[in-house]
Amino acid sequence: MPFTDSRKTRLRFGLQAPHRWARLSALMLAAGCSSPPPPATVSVVTPSAAPAPAPARAVTPPAKPVVPPQRRAADWDDYRMQAARRIVALSKDGSYDGPVPEPLLAIPVLEIELNGDGSVHQIKVLRTPSQATDTVQLAIDAVRRAAPFGDVRHLPRPWRFSEVFLFNDDRRFKPRSLDL
Repeated sequence: MPFTDSRKTRLRFGLQAPHRWARLSALMLAAGCSSPPPPATVSVVTPSAAPAPAPARAVTPPAKPVVPPQRRAADWDDYRMQAARRIVALSKDGSYDGPVPEPLLAIPVLEIELNGDGSVHQIKVLRTPSQATDTVQLAIDAVRRAAPFGDVRHLPRPWRFSEVFLFNDDRRFKPRSLDL
């Protein structure tokens, strides 16, 4: 028997009878949705294996990797070194280890101003590279991801330090503090 257009459409979208729409609507209302999606957004399934739609789940952000707390820094050089290690530890996908390649893609320089508890108060861009300017934002994001860096109230004011980010061609960075 030849298929009619409406039957083809129902089979194509796994809706063999109008009561499927009612079931889908009931599931969506239970999940907090206001109306069923239009047929174009329904995934294509074969008529023999039409799986029931999965209930909506809350998306939880990935957990921040556990990095041991910083020890009390003796001076600003020690603090900058600990901060650089923390930035790398919390940016494994965006950083590299080992020798610095020649030539580098970009070298942005940031000044990180801190609150007394080590959280970031402000980030100033001291040097924007002439090429690959997007690396500045990558460096800022890495600093924000690694914060807070640890209490600085025992260190002399102003509570700020600068960091040079050495980017390779893959747009992965290494803080210069770790290369000294």
